[in-house]
Amino acid sequence: MVRHFLSCGIVCIVSTLCTATAPCRGNESLRQPFKSDTELLRLLRGARNGDREAQFRAGVNYEKGCGVAQDFLQAAHWYRKAAENGHPGAQNSLGSLYVQGLGVAQSDEEAMKWFLRAASEGFAPAQNNVGYMYEAGRVPANTGGASNSAFEAVRWYRKASQSGSAAGELNLGLAYLNGASVRQDLAEAVRWFRKAAAHGSAAACDQLGRAYEYGEGVARDESTADNWYRLAIKGGYRQAEQDLSALHKIARRPASNAAKALAGRSPEADFTF
Repeated sequence: MVRHFLSCGIVCIVSTLCTATAPCRGNESLRQPFKSDTELLRLLRGARNGDREAQFRAGVNYEKGCGVAQDFLQAAHWYRKAAENGHPGAQNSLGSLYVQGLGVAQSDEEAMKWFLRAASEGFAPAQNNVGYMYEAGRVPANTGGASNSAFEAVRWYRKASQSGSAAGELNLGLAYLNGASVRQDLAEAVRWFRKAAAHGSAAACDQLGRAYEYGEGVARDESTADNWYRLAIKGGYRQAEQDLSALHKIARRPASNAAKALAGRSPEADFTF
């Protein structure tokens, strides 16, 4: 997952105000979305004057296409300015652009550098992303690559969870579900999925649906599974639509077929953009 420069600064930025089409919404790094053109103009003036929070928010607006045309080059430009001014949210977002190669040349090394800077400040989304990089085997040796990447991933997911990251809670739950560098404990997995769901993770709602559908860590209850899948769908988690459909198909099949269906469904770690 991943996040140079403007040649004409504020003038070019303002000229794109009326071209945006994407909805304006927050993310785990920024809870408060952009609201109006007037606010954006004020924000961009502050960004040009060195306000690191304004620089970060300008980066978010360009990355999301919120109030301006989506432009990853400009997003990276403003994130970098804020990141170099010590803004942990911007450091995390710049790292995310490097993971994806958006607006910058793709570089796991640069991504890890910025994630670690933000994580060292206790920034929960970045702590989760450090864990993700370890789990995905994308940590270069010169930036802290470890022989036991799975262990490091869990360590960072736990840090993120303790700092309040829903993605970290979800990923820690997945570690317990799969027995990845921790003793497999389905009840403990469910406990972390509940925490993540309470903090707004639609993916965690889907995992709870699976837990109730198959009786993993909880008593099997298809009605409750249905409810969790519907919450996941409401939260925008598309996989839950397939899981809900499968729930009602599997309910009419022999138990052995249901078990076979479960075997082919493997959840993936969540990354904090």
